[in-house]
Amino acid sequence: MQVLLTNDDGIDATGIRVLAEAFSEIATVTVVAPAEDQSAVGRTLSDTVEVEERDSGRPYAEYAVTGTPADCTVAGLYSLCPDTDLVVAGCNRGANLSAYTLGRSGTVSAAVEATFFDVPAMAVSLYIPGDRDFETLATAPEAYAEAARATTYLAEHTAADGVFERADYLNVNAPLPEEGNAGGSREEESMGNGDGTGASMVVTHPSRVCDMNAVREGDSITIRDRIWDRMVDDDIPDDPGSDRRTVMNGDVSVSPLTAPHTTERHDALDALADSYSD
Repeated sequence: MQVLLTNDDGIDATGIRVLAEAFSEIATVTVVAPAEDQSAVGRTLSDTVEVEERDSGRPYAEYAVTGTPADCTVAGLYSLCPDTDLVVAGCNRGANLSAYTLGRSGTVSAAVEATFFDVPAMAVSLYIPGDRDFETLATAPEAYAEAARATTYLAEHTAADGVFERADYLNVNAPLPEEGNAGGSREEESMGNGDGTGASMVVTHPSRVCDMNAVREGDSITIRDRIWDRMVDDDIPDDPGSDRRTVMNGDVSVSPLTAPHTTERHDALDALADSYSD
């Protein structure tokens, strides 16, 4: 299996390093990632990007690209890793949950870009609860253990099982290892010592709940996503099958999605179109 690995946090981020090491045990890995942090960029493309091939001594090829996550996907698929079987974007430091985040996430955008070239893809993110030390956990390799376990498991099984015959890409959000919901004591299992059973995996849909506001003060407007504070208080009315509720419960959320959107016909809109020329 040929895996193209990218992200939006940048090539030196902890999450992509952990996934690269994990995938190197089951596949031939090529890392094509932004040279700098490109978080929340979305599907922005550049005309020309600079590429630096790194000689890191690691068991996989590495290319740092002066562009966006979508640039990295296109450059990888067409130039640096043309025989790719699977694109994996991540692991992002922080969750990518709910429908309203899908279009702005650089991690998700890299996976979406792959689908237009008929290459299966996964976007992978780590959920770090708001009451935890984000920076410490985001840079700790062991914090990504559940994400790596879930992603490599999916990579090994989805092709043969026909998952991508119905889904264009998978949006995966994993909990911290010690948050796993499989039962038993998680203290000794936390931080990925390999002895625990880990979390459960749940097939989900993106939550439709969003809570943003914009407050104007003089010449500036402060835009705030209030969901993160509400997640700490656990007062969001997400249903049990949603991605956000699942990962907050300590399980791995896997949302099978189409790119960019699913089209549905509506009788009312058909009637409007038919009467337009009248």
